Amino acid sequence: MLKNFWYAIEFSHVVEHRPRKVTCLGQDFVIWRRRDGSVACLSDLCVHRGGALSLGTLVEDRVACPYHGWEYESDGTCVKIPANPPGRGIPKKARVDAYPIVEKYGLVWAYLGDLPEDKRPPIPHMAEHDDPSFRAVYWQTVVEANYERAMENVVDAAHTPFVHGTAFGNPDKPEIPDYEVTQGEWHAEADILLNPPAPKGLWGMLSPKRLDTVVVTNGWYLPNVVKLHIRLPFGDLIMYDHNIPISQGRTMVKLVGYRNFFTGKWADRNAVKRIQRIFEQDRVVVESQRPELLPFDLAAELHLRSDALQIAYRRRRQELIDDGWWLGGDDIVMGDVPRREATVIPSPARRDNPELARAWVHKTRGDSHEPARSAE
Repeated sequence: MLKNFWYAIEFSHVVEHRPRKVTCLGQDFVIWRRRDGSVACLSDLCVHRGGALSLGTLVEDRVACPYHGWEYESDGTCVKIPANPPGRGIPKKARVDAYPIVEKYGLVWAYLGDLPEDKRPPIPHMAEHDDPSFRAVYWQTVVEANYERAMENVVDAAHTPFVHGTAFGNPDKPEIPDYEVTQGEWHAEADILLNPPAPKGLWGMLSPKRLDTVVVTNGWYLPNVVKLHIRLPFGDLIMYDHNIPISQGRTMVKLVGYRNFFTGKWADRNAVKRIQRIFEQDRVVVESQRPELLPFDLAAELHLRSDALQIAYRRRRQELIDDGWWLGGDDIVMGDVPRREATVIPSPARRDNPELARAWVHKTRGDSHEPARSAE
């Protein structure tokens, strides 16, 4: 799993003025919408005794721990300890990690890392969201598989005739012509020529013609977003899958689908139904893949020219691993409560306040004296 990126951790429309737990990169976070409409994000682990802040309440715009009532501002600093008598100060180390938040494309994005603002990778650009000719639908599901396996499945055009049959692919014409990958620092995409099946149902009735071939644009955007752009005879369907790593073997997929045809609300249910049907066909295969985790060695699995997008991803991934952006065993720590494990991802405050950078890190398993090493 990769740190130092913006992750879409929740749909904007479900975040309200109350604590809400979300999980990404193996770490629990608490998010809430403040009274001014902005969203706050903290580590969901009270520094005192490891209580889950998401089970607490809001006091004005502060989140209060359900265990001892400690209140935290949105920047992670504790401003109230109810057990303290009047006049007693609050320790500087009484704070939790706070993470920058941006709302964009109908999603809440959290920056999970500690790089300065000018060195952070960008949020992927999704032009369709602000285009009035497109209408969006939102859908989510949990996949019992590693997020990278889920990602590669979407950009893998060669599986469509076999996993999806005549619903999306064409078993009679499974060939994938060679294609060129266009790659930048944080993304890669390719236009791939496929042989589509005849559209059925509502789409089939309204389709003006049958196409022998169709250009589909597949792409990935670091760290966990994949794009599928299908050019239908009657319009464009563009889907962005946000593959959120709950853990190494579990993924929350938040999918946003855009279409510039049948843009009335009446067609939303049909669009979601089609997306869900295709996804469920993929689920069976992805959840059964072995090894469960993507190999680190590019030569560990056999690759063909039709796998060019996956190869580009794996090579870029290795570069980031070499740069220290990979979350490993040192990032798993344990709180003061027995067996309370958590992942600690460094926040910008650790870099901004060097004297406090290690102050509020929980103890490692089996070590009650030395602070855990943060995921630097």
